[in-house]
Amino acid sequence: MPKKRTTMSKIRDVFRLKFDAKLPNRDVAHCLKFDAKLPNRDVAHCLKMGAATVSDLLGRFNTANLSWPLPDDLNDLQLEAALFPKRPLPAVKALPDFALIHQELKRKGMTKLLLWQEYLDENLDTAYQYTQYCALYQRWLKKQKRSMRQFHLAGDKLFIDYCGPTVPIVNPDTGEVRQAQIFVATLGASNYTYVEASAGQDQQSWLEAHANAFEFFGGVPRLLVPDNLKSAVTKADRYEPVLNENYQKLARHYQTAVMPARPYKPKDKAKAENAVLIVERWLLMRIRKQVFHTLAELNATLRALLKELNQRPFKAMAGNRQGLFEQLDKPALTPLPQSRYEYTDHKQAKVNIDYHVLYNKHAYSVPHQYVGERVSLEAGQRVVRIYHHNQCIARHQRSHKEYGFSTLSEHMPEFHQKQQWSPGRLLSWGQSIGPGCREVVAHQLNSKPHPEQAYRSTLGLLNLSRQYGEARLEKACQSALLAGKPQRQFIENLLKHKREDVTLSASQPVDLCHANVRGSHYYN
Repeated sequence: MPKKRTTMSKIRDVFRLKFDAKLPNRDVAHCLKFDAKLPNRDVAHCLKMGAATVSDLLGRFNTANLSWPLPDDLNDLQLEAALFPKRPLPAVKALPDFALIHQELKRKGMTKLLLWQEYLDENLDTAYQYTQYCALYQRWLKKQKRSMRQFHLAGDKLFIDYCGPTVPIVNPDTGEVRQAQIFVATLGASNYTYVEASAGQDQQSWLEAHANAFEFFGGVPRLLVPDNLKSAVTKADRYEPVLNENYQKLARHYQTAVMPARPYKPKDKAKAENAVLIVERWLLMRIRKQVFHTLAELNATLRALLKELNQRPFKAMAGNRQGLFEQLDKPALTPLPQSRYEYTDHKQAKVNIDYHVLYNKHAYSVPHQYVGERVSLEAGQRVVRIYHHNQCIARHQRSHKEYGFSTLSEHMPEFHQKQQWSPGRLLSWGQSIGPGCREVVAHQLNSKPHPEQAYRSTLGLLNLSRQYGEARLEKACQSALLAGKPQRQFIENLLKHKREDVTLSASQPVDLCHANVRGSHYYN
């Protein structure tokens, strides 16, 4: 509790006893002469005041250049003002702009010391010292929302997730309804957000949405922080997650890295969770009554709403997502590569004796010397590449024709080169079973532009003898020839249903002798 200030009347008594008291004697302590100097202790005793207080008052008397006796016109207010002059108010300190500090610290390489020096240059006489400057910033930071305490450098992280709700896509012709998945990606420093509707959460949709997001941002962040969905993570683990092979390939193409959020650690992807919540509330709820017939139509609507979202002012701080992105994230992003990432499907295969590998029911050729070798097939939207020990040995235009062949002439063996399989050997095998089987083999070899393309189906035909016996196969071949259907699948169906003995006749006779058929004698 502060000490009560001595009244001015008591203060005047101090001066009177010191300078003008007349003490009758020591015992009564009265009537001292003017030139008698009472010790401070005695003065204090008379006034029931401490000696230190008396000394302080006398010191103030001298400092104020007062003289005894005091002037008659000096009232108590003037005396108080002379003895207790008001202290000059300390200079008002310039309070730092903490929101600006927090924003600037997101820049790569920015330090609090540099920001303090800039603050000091602007407020030379009213600036806080560095230690207090940092303490005030930390105190301000603790009062902010919890989400703001997560510190994100500009251009550092992109948080990625899917919304929980989906958007129905209605086929206008059939009425069939498909659910579109909503992909959301947001940058850590600016909260600048990208949204896209895709057909599903499959690997191709996931990776193509990434490529679209990078083009939307105009650059690539240093780290990708996805959730642990199967399209991103093959095996979720808190310490060593196993990434999907194609996701790794995308990261290498864009020279970035992937750091999946830890399982059951929502704080790792709090930015993504918050962005998803905002997208669900501010975008999806606004279109809930609309009917969309195509993904393109839905994405056009989402793009318009997304622009509005990114330009909507923040509530807790100045600016908006668009402005912060232009100021912070955009300059810090890595430039896009020259070529866009193309999704590719991967498959391991063994080269068949016809030096082709099968992908989605279409056969692609490789150099014939790789027959029997295991190869890796990489199929993109336009090109199919085939690798052997990480060396590309074949490249084809992608074909979606089922049961077709893509064969390059340079992959075919030279005629003088001895081969393990040949048309003659296959015909001999067929002849060993019977003339009907040989005729079917000849038809198989003649049905393709290159005999080698028929090796696989021919071997499949001849191998039926192992399951059903040569006698039954020969009868089935003869029945197929009579029916005008000398194909492996037809013959196999006869054997499966034990109908090889049934006499069949073709509705129209099939003449196998014409200009496009070489005949079995060609291979003799």
